[in-house]
Amino acid sequence: MLVATFALAVAGCRTSPPAPTAAASSIPAPGAAPTPLTFVGAEHILVAYQGALGVAKTVSRTRADAKTRADEARAKLVAEPATFEALVATYSDDELTKPTGGKIGNFERNVFLPAFSDAAFGIAVGGISAVVETPRGFHIIVRTQ
Repeated sequence: MLVATFALAVAGCRTSPPAPTAAASSIPAPGAAPTPLTFVGAEHILVAYQGALGVAKTVSRTRADAKTRADEARAKLVAEPATFEALVATYSDDELTKPTGGKIGNFERNVFLPAFSDAAFGIAVGGISAVVETPRGFHIIVRTQ
């Protein structure tokens, strides 16, 4: 449910569930091309700014300040990955995922905007994305599955 709620909060997302696809863990027949990854799991930190889509009225930082803050959060995460939940509590402006430590859950590629999905699908499990901008602000994504 968290994924669906979060997905609807992102501009350009689908409003109906995506068509079913093969499981990512499908084992291809010998000699066949591997099945493309159809879903990943992730958690994130969102640093919003005035004018961003869905920004809380309490957020007063500029886009430049938000980018600086996101870079700072990412640097701290890279230095100490075990501090992710504490960094979410300190840095994230996503009121939907903040109570769960930034967890988004599993999702298909077409659920989120391409910049977010490309980053999540482009890193290995346990990997940390670069700072990614969407209409909601700047994200730091950690792939969990």
